[in-house]
Amino acid sequence: MVGPQYDFLLNPLGAVRSTFDQAISSGSDPSSFNGRDWGAIDLFRNFLSDHLSQVPVLTAATIRRVKPNTLVRFRGMIQDMLGNEIYVGAFKDGSVWRTNKFMDVNKLMDDSHFPMASSEDTAIWERRLLYCVPVPGLNSWAEISPEAVTNQCMDWPPEQREKRRRADDDSSDMLVSGDEVQGSPNTKKNRGEQPSIASHSMGVVPEVAGSSLNVVPGLDGNSPSCIVKIYDSPESELRLNDIFEFVGILTSDPELDEDNEDRDLSNEFCEDPLHHFPPNKVPRLHCFIHRKLAVQDLVRKNPTIEPTPDLIKGIREALIRHLTAVLGNDDVAAHFMLLHLLSKVHARADAFAVGNLSLNLTCFSKEIVSIFGDQLNLAVKNLLPFTHHIPLTVEYLNDASLSPKKNYDTNRLETGILQLADGSHLIIDETKLEAGTLNSVGVENARLLKYLMECQKVEYDFKYYKMEMETDVQLLILSEGKSNILPADVILPFQPSAASCSEAVATEAWEAWRWYLASAKQLTHSIDLEMQKVVENDLVAARQTDRSLNPHDLSRWLTMGRLISLSFGETSLSQEHWQMVKELERLRRERLK
Repeated sequence: MVGPQYDFLLNPLGAVRSTFDQAISSGSDPSSFNGRDWGAIDLFRNFLSDHLSQVPVLTAATIRRVKPNTLVRFRGMIQDMLGNEIYVGAFKDGSVWRTNKFMDVNKLMDDSHFPMASSEDTAIWERRLLYCVPVPGLNSWAEISPEAVTNQCMDWPPEQREKRRRADDDSSDMLVSGDEVQGSPNTKKNRGEQPSIASHSMGVVPEVAGSSLNVVPGLDGNSPSCIVKIYDSPESELRLNDIFEFVGILTSDPELDEDNEDRDLSNEFCEDPLHHFPPNKVPRLHCFIHRKLAVQDLVRKNPTIEPTPDLIKGIREALIRHLTAVLGNDDVAAHFMLLHLLSKVHARADAFAVGNLSLNLTCFSKEIVSIFGDQLNLAVKNLLPFTHHIPLTVEYLNDASLSPKKNYDTNRLETGILQLADGSHLIIDETKLEAGTLNSVGVENARLLKYLMECQKVEYDFKYYKMEMETDVQLLILSEGKSNILPADVILPFQPSAASCSEAVATEAWEAWRWYLASAKQLTHSIDLEMQKVVENDLVAARQTDRSLNPHDLSRWLTMGRLISLSFGETSLSQEHWQMVKELERLRRERLK
């Protein structure tokens, strides 16, 4: 049986052109393909269902070693949405229709195809432009294993390596020297059109990592951000700050800069939205398939056996023991810390975010934070995929750029420290905060942090107006006394009884705890009618006993009840778990006296 005359990994454009030619030969009208697939996406979806692991991952470490016009994966957060790009999607080359879809330019097109206007010989289409960056605060354990990429590089069979060497030798006139590209554009284009034998090789990175042949032309290897071009997808599928995995064709062509400079933009529909993203600095990825990633997708290993209640309870107890050791044998702090790590926004009522449980550990002096603060920060980094640490000082508040801001000169959304992916964790260390004067920036930054904690929203500054963006960030505050800047849901004095944590943790334990936290967070929860009556009576009695209790306190108890149930893998509140809530609250209030 003869395979297809293209290689999905090394020559994905071959599949695009082949399916387009088939669609045209069957009588389809090219103009009908604006926003619609002609069979190429389905072809790649079928291939990737079995071979996704073979697709090289685009990272700061691999970006200089991946060939242009090959299939790659990129994981990142949508940091900015640049609008739509209008391009010549299909055009007639003599009597033959060709397509520009999933590529930046086509050298067969001459000036007769510009200005871009629909005619009998051209079809004008649109694609969405996203600026994506590595997920802020992504910890190394949550990244795709670099060993997998290295293994892909070394798994070429001997005959495929020899074939690749010959192909590289044939293209040696296209090597980069400084910022100049040598060789004719037509030579490069024709080389990209040559069909290769279908194969399922393990990767596309050449054998010699240090060779100049491995470098994507003109690419700055220190830039792991990416322009992702989206085709045929509803706008509602992709939102700002969402995390996605994109699979598509990598391009990074310095000649695009020259094309954009030489072309008369007065005949274009609008100014080039990518003018401030030169392709020699920010590569382009023409996306075939994209999928939104959740925290569970970043956890490498799940239990190989059915997660029974006993298994969940055992994992929970082991994690509690570790948190207790990290926190100097403070068992109460460890239990509150677990609830804090399990919390997430699961609903919103007006301006109130339901489900989040921010935690303020007090009695942290500079000496104590130097011991337990570092241990706690390390533990959180090992448990959660996205973590951040802010040593809060007057100077930091006066100088930091927390809120994202729109720059109308470059038409870019300039990121701020608080532009974070949902599920991020933020430790704020107030022990370094001393007396000082806040300037206008400092006052605004303090307000932004307080607003984030109270409402789980971040204000984006569009110069002429502010826009509130919902978020889901867990906040842990370490302070000597109760924080005056950040009013947390739970205030707990820290009472360690041991000096330090010397416990060694096995990799398998970390992986089990990560899976446990990610899975428990996603469970649904309810309270049956009988327990609703019990909870209601207890809340009324508590309010009669202590008039200082307010609706926020009572809401916190309900949140704690939900989180304790989830910590045992349960989806409904039991009498036992509700008693644990009341006992934890009693112990906490005793420390506040």
